[in-house]
Amino acid sequence: MNAQPIIQIRDLKRFYKMGETIVRALNGVTLDVNRNEYIAIMGPSGSGKSTMMNMIGCLDTPTEGEYILNNQRVSDLDDSELAEVRNREIGFVFQTFNLLPRTDCLANVELPLIYSGMRAAERREKATATLAKVGLGDRLDHKPNELSGGQRQRVAIARALVNNPSILLADEPTGNLDSKTGHEIMHLFEELYRSGNTIIVVTHEQDVAEHARRIVRLRDGIIESDEKVDSPILASAGKIASP
Repeated sequence: MNAQPIIQIRDLKRFYKMGETIVRALNGVTLDVNRNEYIAIMGPSGSGKSTMMNMIGCLDTPTEGEYILNNQRVSDLDDSELAEVRNREIGFVFQTFNLLPRTDCLANVELPLIYSGMRAAERREKATATLAKVGLGDRLDHKPNELSGGQRQRVAIARALVNNPSILLADEPTGNLDSKTGHEIMHLFEELYRSGNTIIVVTHEQDVAEHARRIVRLRDGIIESDEKVDSPILASAGKIASP
């Protein structure tokens, strides 16, 4: 018997009104994501991939259709309920890192745990362990401006992971990084996938998508293709040390 998919999307639609024009950003998307899948969502500008990310990340609600995340129907929750689901179920990794600039790494990573009500000593212990997991155990008291771009993204990944979310959702995670650092971050994603995390990467870059095990392509608000792929890029990847 197959396990229940962690994400179930059924005929999802999101329409926007721009003046007199109706923009059909998503026009009937159906998709299942299983636990411990590594998926890339691709598409050209205007394909609906950013809207799809907002839906999966509970940052927006659909015009029509159903979205079930970890057995909870989230497609019709209100804003406060969506915020609770986001903090509990989803770890976000953004292109621009979105770190608090005047706050050290440890405090940045602790932030989701504060929202979840965890006690200070337990927060510190968990954030410290998560930073060590991404290779930054020796950078706890460094502020973002004291780190390289790759290290900042590792802090952002640690912050995304610290609540043990159901999904790691990354939006163009290498967009602000040079090629070498971008490859190091994608190797880290590979390690996280191999350790059991469910990863969804939204990207327009083919070389980033090729690290995934499944590529979903959107065009004009619908799924154009959905295929499982081998990932020869990382098939023999070993553990990557922190730069």
